Amino acid sequence: MDLGLTDRVYVLTGASRGLGYATAQCLVADGARVVLSARRDDAVAAATAGLGGPERAIGITGDLADPATPERLVDAARRHFGRLDGALVSVGGPPPGSAASVDDQQWRQSFETVFLGSVRAVRTVATALPDGGAIALVLSTSARGPVPGLGISNGLRPGLAGVAKDVADEYGPRGVRVVGLLPGRIMTDRNRELFAATGDPERAQAEAEAGIPLRRIGDPAEFGRVAAFVLSPAASYLTGVTVPVDGGALRGL
Repeated sequence: MDLGLTDRVYVLTGASRGLGYATAQCLVADGARVVLSARRDDAVAAATAGLGGPERAIGITGDLADPATPERLVDAARRHFGRLDGALVSVGGPPPGSAASVDDQQWRQSFETVFLGSVRAVRTVATALPDGGAIALVLSTSARGPVPGLGISNGLRPGLAGVAKDVADEYGPRGVRVVGLLPGRIMTDRNRELFAATGDPERAQAEAEAGIPLRRIGDPAEFGRVAAFVLSPAASYLTGVTVPVDGGALRGL
């Protein structure tokens, strides 16, 4: 299938590694060009080099907690590539711990980055998009059911899923689509850290896989391909939905 991604331009936040980088790889492989952001200069430089350099990818060091970051990304896309067609808004997972055990400061910091930072990015990018533009928010299966030990995520992700639905209604008349993506267990550094924190990562992984109908942890590329499709013109009638990429782990209809 031709996804129609050739020469289209996307900004991706939190994209120096993990799900964001996997999505960037898939977009570039199908002919798109990307503007990446992450918080570390060296990580941004390595990611953009791995995607083919300035012909295909440029990078901006920034944090979504900074109100100026989304506008910088939009400006970079227009200045370097001459257009903007969409965005993947991804933020690193908040600190682990139950909702009752994490302190107020951790809640505040996570809200500023994970929640408000994402909302601000969506608002800024959507304003700049033409008819046919698309935004995908990387959320979590915790948007539909709590994940043990991830209290902050369990609190914030459902709210972001609601925001995605709300803005899909608002921007739809302009031809701009908004979709939430719900990754389950994907073998990223985040999941490796969560497995390691149990003290027996092999057992933790085996237990996680036992609860997944496909009986395995997903590969980042498997998420990236879904995200690239959702952002592409091939998904032009898809908006206001949350799409699980979880090997069947969610049981709700």
